[in-house]
Amino acid sequence: MKTSFINKFIVYAVIIAGALLFVFPFIYMILTTFFQGTNTLPKPDQVFSVKVNFSNYVTVWNKNNFVNYFMNSVIVTSVAMVGSLFLGALTAYGFARFTFPGKELVFRIFLLTMFIPGVINIIPQFVIIKDMGLVNTYSGLWLVYIAGGVIGNVFFLRGFFESIPKELEESVLIDGGGSWRIFWNIYLPQSLPALGTLAIFIFQGTWEEYFLALTLIKSEAMRTLPIAILMFNDKYSTNYGQVFAASIIALLPVILLYVTFQKKFVQSGFNEGGVKG
Repeated sequence: MKTSFINKFIVYAVIIAGALLFVFPFIYMILTTFFQGTNTLPKPDQVFSVKVNFSNYVTVWNKNNFVNYFMNSVIVTSVAMVGSLFLGALTAYGFARFTFPGKELVFRIFLLTMFIPGVINIIPQFVIIKDMGLVNTYSGLWLVYIAGGVIGNVFFLRGFFESIPKELEESVLIDGGGSWRIFWNIYLPQSLPALGTLAIFIFQGTWEEYFLALTLIKSEAMRTLPIAILMFNDKYSTNYGQVFAASIIALLPVILLYVTFQKKFVQSGFNEGGVKG
């Protein structure tokens, strides 16, 4: 009994220590936003004695057209997330329920492209977007974001679609519905946990994307939030209080989306009971 208690104590102590180690940089970042004129990072003992002051947040929100960049990111990320989810789900449905020559070969080629680092693709992507006349447009950015996310979404969703009982399709077929109605009325509702999980990952990845947005978008008025955050770096120094405040504001939509979709996180047995035995 005593040995069991000691083992549990050690396990919990390790878990708590790991959690504190992970959370401390985030807490340090939040507390640093309350400092004024922080051209050097404050020491840990200074951080925990700081008084709460939201002036950096007010300054950031009203400086360098931050609101405009914030709204640009909302527009770009929202469209990219919806488009990537829809196209990925539609493609995964085709791989899961239709038979065509070379299906598995095409799917494996899809998977191989996932191992190519994204940085390598920037030059060919820029050349293609330039030839299409879509440089410095959100359409070009959406095209790359949506197309680039399809492969991972298909890989993630195909397994969920294949686990959905085909008996559920019978009611739609009896009513004269086709493949589109089956996809829209059966597969999408049954896959909400997977779609909710994907929505968080897609939103976060697109919201924080920097290099491609910097490469394709040339107009300052159209640039997205990650680029705006770097503008708080002065030529010869960095105001860490303002940079961290801008980063915290940029993090809020991701947290809000996580809170919204956390109940839709992937769960085992999400379609159990869909068919009566």
